[in-house]
Amino acid sequence: MPELPEVSTFQKYLDGTALDQKIQEVIVHDDKIIRNMSGEAFTKGLTDRTMINSYRRGKYLFARLDNGHSLLLHFGMTGDLSYYHQPEDRPRHERFHFLFDNGSRLGFDCPRKFARILLLENEADYIHSIQLGEDALEIQEADFVAAAQPRKCTIKGLLLNQKVLAGVGNLYADEVCYQCRVHPVSKASAIPTKKLKELHKKLQAILRKAVDSHAHYKEYPDDWFWAWRKDEALHPKTGEPIERAKIAGRTSYYFPKYQKLYE
Repeated sequence: MPELPEVSTFQKYLDGTALDQKIQEVIVHDDKIIRNMSGEAFTKGLTDRTMINSYRRGKYLFARLDNGHSLLLHFGMTGDLSYYHQPEDRPRHERFHFLFDNGSRLGFDCPRKFARILLLENEADYIHSIQLGEDALEIQEADFVAAAQPRKCTIKGLLLNQKVLAGVGNLYADEVCYQCRVHPVSKASAIPTKKLKELHKKLQAILRKAVDSHAHYKEYPDDWFWAWRKDEALHPKTGEPIERAKIAGRTSYYFPKYQKLYE
């Protein structure tokens, strides 16, 4: 599932290819991923419209249209954007594409059809309706601490809770816990304020690095946890074996001696 950095990369791609181009035609091949209307209504709502800017909140990308409406792109596991010029370059699993008045096309490719595409009249109302939390790169330190201190859930669960913090998924949650030396099953309310502030700072630093690297994992630092969190891994300092467990419903990797448990 794309997390905040991956969706930020999609946003840059969208901005660089589709903004300020009039949509001359919408071609829908399969409307299963269009969740709130038929393919015909989707086509009607977007034809002759122009995407004027975009907004990303967590894992959700909104393309804002010239009539005040928004196109929501939630990529699921396999969603992707493809900008091309010739019909023969159409992606194999394209579900729909926009034909712009300059003759180019922007296609949405989704082999497994897990993406969610919605055409919204009011973006703010939708965000409120799904109770989407503050973006993980935008949340202030004081708000992060205030959200964590009364909660009895695990810190891993808090980081993954999209109603509290939008955009963090399994990979980055484990990375933050490891780099801050916090056991992922630690109770959020038991973690000292100083350590919560460290978690906030490290979270945003990790996400910014990932965004700046265009979510290309090969460009991430070699000493990041993600690069070597494998079943047989030993910690380079303590020599202890890595452990794996389901935490907050997700497979989590950690070193119990290296990462302190707060309970």
